[in-house]
Amino acid sequence: MNFSSAKQTVKPPQRGIFPLDHDSECKPFMKKYISCLKEEQDKHHLCRELSKQYLQCRMDRELMASEDLDKLGFSEEAKVEKAVEYDKSKEKEGYVAGKHIDGRIKWWFQR
Repeated sequence: MNFSSAKQTVKPPQRGIFPLDHDSECKPFMKKYISCLKEEQDKHHLCRELSKQYLQCRMDRELMASEDLDKLGFSEEAKVEKAVEYDKSKEKEGYVAGKHIDGRIKWWFQR
């Protein structure tokens, strides 16, 4: 019995899995995005346009399935504006979560 003559079907990659960029076609876009993340201390919403350009490059070169960028989180409704980072002022003053609760907590089965 010869199994090599059987027809083999190729399945497309699952969503979120895409081929490596062996020819480094989109590497400049990736480097810009990574350097932006480093400069902005990993606040990805500030590097949104660079991320969009990188994904568009991958789609143009068929390194990932073409899809509407709005569905990938680049719609105007998904845009992050005026994001404020928590300053941890309470923790700097010595606040510890849960420390303000007096007494021992009784669970429902202990009552």
